Amino acid sequence: MSLIDPTQSALQRAIEGASMRQQLLAGNLANVNTPGYGRRDVDFHGALQEAMAAGDPASAVFSPTTETGAVAADGNGIDLDRESAELAKNALDQQALVTVARARIDTMVTAITGQG
Repeated sequence: MSLIDPTQSALQRAIEGASMRQQLLAGNLANVNTPGYGRRDVDFHGALQEAMAAGDPASAVFSPTTETGAVAADGNGIDLDRESAELAKNALDQQALVTVARARIDTMVTAITGQG
């Protein structure tokens, strides 16, 4: 029996996926003026959902993808407004996940120590 329940494991993997996505989106913004740059992203929600359906959230594999569709004449695939919005949305998702995970840990500490 594991001390980490599936919910906590799923939260941990989701935080890791959100972190990976944040790095990819920031990289997209950093390369907004790079000719031929393809947009990179990761669907960590889908990968985590599949792993949870299989009963093992820890087995979620996050695989970054690169989109080849050009937005600019120089072949760059980055839309500044879209990336900025996705970055902000992902940051909120990540913050919410960390808040929930921290609250669960605080609850376990309180249950174990009797101090709140």
